[in-house]
This record gives sequence, structure tokens and C-alpha cells, in this order.
Amino acid sequence: MGETSPAAPTGAGRVYASRALRAFCDGFTAILLPLYLFDLGFDATIVGVLSTVTLLGSAALTISVGLYAYRYALRTMLLAAALLMAATGLAFGFVESLLPLFVIAAVGTLNPSSGDVSVFVPLEHSVLARLAPAARRTLIFAIYSAVGTGAAALGALSVGLLDHLPSGLDRRAAIQAYFLVYGAAGLVVMLLYHGLPQEAAQAHGEAPRGALSESRGHVLRLAALFSVDAFGGGFILNTLLATWLFARFGLSPGEAGAIFFVTGLCSAVSYFIATWIAARIGLINTMVFTHLPSSILLGLAPFAPDAEWAVAALVARSLLSQMDVPTRTSYVMATVTPDERPAASSFTMVPRSLAGALSPAISGWLLTLSPFGWPLVIGGGLKIAYDLGLLAMFARVRPPEEQPEAQKHKAGPG
Repeated sequence: MGETSPAAPTGAGRVYASRALRAFCDGFTAILLPLYLFDLGFDATIVGVLSTVTLLGSAALTISVGLYAYRYALRTMLLAAALLMAATGLAFGFVESLLPLFVIAAVGTLNPSSGDVSVFVPLEHSVLARLAPAARRTLIFAIYSAVGTGAAALGALSVGLLDHLPSGLDRRAAIQAYFLVYGAAGLVVMLLYHGLPQEAAQAHGEAPRGALSESRGHVLRLAALFSVDAFGGGFILNTLLATWLFARFGLSPGEAGAIFFVTGLCSAVSYFIATWIAARIGLINTMVFTHLPSSILLGLAPFAPDAEWAVAALVARSLLSQMDVPTRTSYVMATVTPDERPAASSFTMVPRSLAGALSPAISGWLLTLSPFGWPLVIGGGLKIAYDLGLLAMFARVRPPEEQPEAQKHKAGPG
């Protein structure tokens, strides 16, 4: 995709490419993390606790970005984040002791979830929002999300290589090699960020009164609701879904990777469908009326009689569950001022990260008690509550392009 295409203004291609590289690594990390810990002799509870520590660390970094990003050049902060990614991969590739792994998880950039919850997100969102005209904003974020999800699906599929290792090659060493690839990708991401255009990567001109000012109440209400969604999502991180599939149905790494590949592709396609729907019924309605049935499917998956039906429910869910991702980002970026965008992205993400960090440890513990899939039932119920709350609180709070005057102008005279 060229950087000068209508859907990719100058500089957006570099952001898309960095998102793809990071997501590819996240795709294999989510599956390899539990396998690595199992090989080291730990159980599902440790997987859940490590996931919690990872999300808490990401939250701390992201809130720091939200508080201070308006003071610094976005390029500088992106380069620092990419350097941290490189260090994280290299460290995980050589460490086998539990305590150092917890430290690396807390301060690094590992992502155990199906979406991007890292420090990169508010910075990249701010760059794209600067580049995107209102008419193409949702589409640009849909491309950003689709690139990430598609790359994550390929990363998950690549785990199938572990099912075909030469007889003399140790699986633990192969997993550690994947983490070294993660570190190398961080260095490539640094090069991509270095070439961002000045207008997208420069510091803000005149500093605002604070990270959030006039949009504070609006952002905090959104953050509270997004936290409910994230708390439910923390029960079903990809790492924990993989753990459930291994425990309940005895799937191999390659089979789990193939499932996440298919669900990832379904989600990637759904982003563009979401853009089409949002142009007709609005961003909030799209978020709610696509996410609600996906939450119901999630809660029903554990009741499937066999692996085929469970996977079918997860695939059907993936066609709907991520349509709120580009629409949610577009909505937040559209309903705050430009100077507030890094903070708005961070302050709606960080409570999500904190809330989502509480549930993986509970989920891992529940999976040690029973392979049934109670985390999926609980997660689905919480997400349903989020959907209904979002509709009740924000159905009438519209972005500028959905205001009556904008619609009248769009329709033209007569």
C-alpha cells in the first residue's frame, strides 16, 4: 500500500508497517508464552499472573505517555518505545528464571491479548489522527486495525512450525528463537518511525493547559465503560484462549495457531465492513450492534459438545467482535480536541489495561480448577453489560461528521 494512496496519506504507510511488524510478533507471542512457561515447569495460574503483570506494566507506560506526550515530539517517544520492544525480545530470548521473566514482563512490551494494548497505541493513533481528514478517519483506523489483525494472524500461523521441528532441535530453544525475532522486529520498527514526516512526528506547538481539559468528563465516562469491556476481555486473552484449547480439547500448537489465523483474518475483514456500517448508522450504533451478538457467542462457546463446535463459535464471534475497534478509535479521536488526542487515547486505554490486568490471573486459576471454560462465560456476560451501557450513555453524543448540520451539508442543497 503506497503512502500516497487516498487511504494512506504521507507517513501513514510507515505507521501501518510498524503496526504489522509488532502485530506479527504479538500473534506468535500470545501462543508461545503459555507453551514456554509450561516447558519451564509452570502451570496455568502462572500464565495468568504473568499476563496480569504484563498488562499492568503496559498500563503504567501508557498512562505516562498520556500525561506527557503533548510536551514531546511523537517521533522521539515512538523511537524509545521501539527500543524497549527490541530489549524485551532479546531479554525473553535468554531468560528462563521466573522472577526475571516477571520483571521483563512488567517493564517490557509483550502483549498477551488479541489486540494492541501497548504504549505504541496512543502515539500511533495521534500520528494517524493528525494525518487523517474527517471523511477518511474511520477508514484509516480500519486499515490500521486490519493490518495489525492480519499480521497477528500470520504470526499465530507461524507457530505451526513447532509441530515440524527436526528431531534434534529442542522446542524450548525454538521458542526462544521466536523471542529473538521479536527483538529484531523492534529494531526495524525504529527505522520506520525515524522516517515519519515532520508534521506528523513533531511536538505540539503551544502546550495546552493539561493533558486533558475540556474533554475530561467525556473521556472519563468512556474510560469507565471501556474498563468493563476490558475486564471481560481479560478473561479471554489469546494466551488464555490458547491455554483453554490445549486443556479442553488437547489441541497442538499448530492447530491452535491455525485457529487464531482464521479468527484473525475474519476480524481483519470485519474492520472494513464496520467502516461501511458506521457510515450508515453511526459509530456508536456500529460498536454496540456488532459487539453484542459476539459477546453472546463467546459465552456460549464453552457449552459446545466438541472442538469443532467450539471453534465454530469462536470464528463466528471473530467476524463481529472487533468491529468496534476502528469505530471506537475514530469516535474517541473525533470527539476530543487535537491536543488532547494522546491523552484521550491513553486515558481510555489505561483503565482498559488496568481492568484487563485484573482478570487474567482469575481466568488462569479458573482453568486450573476446570477446563470447562468459565472464563469465557464470565467474559461474555461482562461484555454484554458494556454494550448496553455504551448504548444508553453515548447514543446521542455524536462526532462532528454525524451532527445534523454535517449530514445536511453532505446531502447538498435541495
